[in-house]
This record gives sequence, structure tokens and C-alpha cells, in this order.
Amino acid sequence: MILFIEYPKCTTCQKAKKWLDEKGIEYSDRHIKEDNPTYDELKKWHEMSGLPLKKFFNTSGLLYKSMNLKDRIPEMSEDEQLKLLASDGMLVKRPLIVGDDYALTGFKAEEWENKIK
Repeated sequence: MILFIEYPKCTTCQKAKKWLDEKGIEYSDRHIKEDNPTYDELKKWHEMSGLPLKKFFNTSGLLYKSMNLKDRIPEMSEDEQLKLLASDGMLVKRPLIVGDDYALTGFKAEEWENKIK
């Protein structure tokens, strides 16, 4: 089963959830603010995704901007970035879906269609 990690007030998350429902895709839902991904989860998902770690950051979020992370992240180690992501769910790009062998950040219907079987 797919793990769907969302912030319910996020309109992109709402669109993604609607897309999953319309496709009849089963998933378990997780509120990113109430149940933030752990360091170990984020490390595993990052490895599964094949994406640069910066793709896991919610770059349009208020917290990201207020912490001036655009300038700080390039100077941080991967370990420091993972610890930062694990510290607050609002820093994590959403929605985030995790399957058996993949993890995707953000919602791009075509990308999801290709990954979710």
C-alpha cells in the first residue's frame, strides 16, 4: 500500500488525494505536521527516490523562507539537511508518496501515473 503524506490544508495535496481517489488507488494517509517523517524515514525515502535531497524541502513554505534555507542548504551536509527536515514537517515538500520501491515529492500526475501501478 502507498503511504500518502500530506498537509490537509495544502491545495496541491488536496488535488493529489482527489487524483488517487479517482484512480481507485489505495493509500494510507499521514498528516505531515502531526506525524513528521523521522530522520531514518527521510534517509530511506531519499535513497529510494533518486532525487537530490533539496527536492525534499518545501521551498515555497514560510518556515523555509524565514530560516533563509535557500542560502544555508548548499553549505549543509546531507546529515544536517536530514536532521533539519526531520525537525518540522512544514519543511518537507508535499505531498510525498512512498511505495515499495519509490518515493515522489510534489504532485505531477504524469510522474505519479508512471510510478504507481
